[in-house]
Amino acid sequence: MDPRHDRALDRRAEAAQFALERPDCADAVELIGELEAYLTPLYPAESRHGYSVEKLLREGVAFFVARIEGQAAGCGGVQIYGTEYAELKRMYVRPRFRGRGLGRQVLDRLAAHAREQGVALLRLETGIHQPEAIGLYEASGFRRRPPFGPYREDPLSLYYEKSL
Repeated sequence: MDPRHDRALDRRAEAAQFALERPDCADAVELIGELEAYLTPLYPAESRHGYSVEKLLREGVAFFVARIEGQAAGCGGVQIYGTEYAELKRMYVRPRFRGRGLGRQVLDRLAAHAREQGVALLRLETGIHQPEAIGLYEASGFRRRPPFGPYREDPLSLYYEKSL
């Protein structure tokens, strides 16, 4: 077997360490800033529905930072709406950590948190210009649905849900 292939498999198998952190900690602020910088050229302001750090705090979003070898590699939050559903917020993986299965690990950690809170339905909104995220969500069992909660029809948004 090609040794380069072995290294690629090792990189993909790398498990992240997750910490429940305040969205205003330094690593979280930096990750959210990178996500916002990525989304800004893709969507007009009225089609970017991500929470600010302040709103994440105000809304009580459980926010996780994923680290690989001590480096902040990704993040994501989950907002709980009673027992009806939970919504993913601010999910992001830094480009240099992509291709390792980290997005799936973040998604799994957020889903586990929702289940721990007694929620059996996970929802999200994402943009049409994020094919990798859409692929991850669909491969993870999320199915398209109409807008929910505060969202309205937006040609640049897609809405998904998954039973946990």
